[in-house]
Amino acid sequence: MSKRIIIKGTPASVGSATGKVKKIVFPYDFGDFEKGSILVTEMTSPLFLPVMRKASAIVTDIGGLLCHAAIVAREFGIPCIVNTKEGTKVLVDGQIIIVDATKGEIYETK
Repeated sequence: MSKRIIIKGTPASVGSATGKVKKIVFPYDFGDFEKGSILVTEMTSPLFLPVMRKASAIVTDIGGLLCHAAIVAREFGIPCIVNTKEGTKVLVDGQIIIVDATKGEIYETK
């Protein structure tokens, strides 16, 4: 299986995960989130906790090492990349990606 880097960001909780992208823009999108999906959003807040518990990884457009997504991902032990700047624009719902939160790189699988 070959892979190419789609985007990069700041590693906030180390590890890696492979799964389907699910973009969440509004809280009413939470019902469509399936366990094991990769949460892609601009940023998280406490409202996102039920979805974050189901996620295999988290990718955000903004944030740093002390942002909500980073702290919760470390608590839950799931990979997280923040500050991608364009994750919600580049990644597509249903796309299978690899999140390498040790390197801060997101790959598309082929």
